[in-house]
Amino acid sequence: MGAIEELGRYLPQMTEWRRHIHSNPETAFEEVGTARFVAERLRSFGVDAVHEGIARTGVVGVIRAGTGSRAIGLRADLDALDMQEGTGVAWASRNPGKHHACGHDGHTTMLLGAARHLAATRAFDGTVYVIFQPAEENEGGGRVMVEEGLFERFPMESVFGMHNIPGMEAGTFAIRPGPMMASYDIFEITITGRGAHGAMPHHGIDPITIGAELVQKLQTIVSRNVDPLEPAVLSVTKFHSGTAWNIIPNDAVIGGTVRAFSEAVQAQVEQRISALCEGTGTSHGAMIAVRYERRYPPTVNSVAEAELCAKVAESLVGADRVARDKKPAMGSEDFAWMLRARPGAYMWIGNGTGSRGGCMVHNPGYDFNDAVLPIGAAYWVRLAETALARR
Repeated sequence: MGAIEELGRYLPQMTEWRRHIHSNPETAFEEVGTARFVAERLRSFGVDAVHEGIARTGVVGVIRAGTGSRAIGLRADLDALDMQEGTGVAWASRNPGKHHACGHDGHTTMLLGAARHLAATRAFDGTVYVIFQPAEENEGGGRVMVEEGLFERFPMESVFGMHNIPGMEAGTFAIRPGPMMASYDIFEITITGRGAHGAMPHHGIDPITIGAELVQKLQTIVSRNVDPLEPAVLSVTKFHSGTAWNIIPNDAVIGGTVRAFSEAVQAQVEQRISALCEGTGTSHGAMIAVRYERRYPPTVNSVAEAELCAKVAESLVGADRVARDKKPAMGSEDFAWMLRARPGAYMWIGNGTGSRGGCMVHNPGYDFNDAVLPIGAAYWVRLAETALARR
């Protein structure tokens, strides 16, 4: 019996777990019920130790086998998104305005299935830490876990993550060495002009016209300042100002995001935003303040660990179903903080195509494809048994 078929015996129970988590979504640092559910399952599997309250709602399970001193970490994310679900499935969200629209319910379940199997079979030599991380969406729970001493409390030589990808066929994987996901930076620009009557604009300093000019200027940063061979995206996603038809407002606020694979490009874009705002403010007699935050660094796979993951996936599904040359994505992932602290790799697993699994993440109609659960769980098991093979 192959590993996927063996883990397939758990599919009914994993499906039950996944749909329970899906029905009870919790967002960043509020995953109290989800964390309790995970910790209870881990204890029922007989793992050696269960640690709760890491980064407030994170959970780490410890599974030991043999006498080896080597250790690895396997990580899944717990949190949902602040959005209304529109799937109409029987297990849809019971919490209005919250939806597991990125598949973290599936990620958590796949790692739970792997933990159950690893605790039962112990066919490796060393320690496997199963890491259930809170607050991946926007709030950097991975960074908080690292800052709170994740790798000091649970010393591991490498750490691994995985995310489902709609549109990739179920039973397929993709990985590459080097950048896998982009950085995630945000900016907020506050323009303070001088309010006036809409019929008398000469008495004011119009923050809306200044903002409109600035939006156009911001779009020249990537096209005219960044090396064309260096991928980067700058998107203005917010522009708020004004309250009435006949009032030129005093203020305007512009916000957006920057994505890149290089910290040098991040620094270049940040500097250019500040410079453009300073010059534009001076030319119009307005005050412009910039808040720029680097939320997540690029997700960069180390070469040896990416190769290990590729070979493990190939051993499960065949080399023709593991893409080693997939383009990196401009989306971001706070697993990047763990990869800055330890070698490791981030794998993509296909969620399916068409009506079953093909709906893109962060969409009201998204739902994780339960048929993928034993595939992902088998990948985690095979990775642990390969990385910590008995000698």
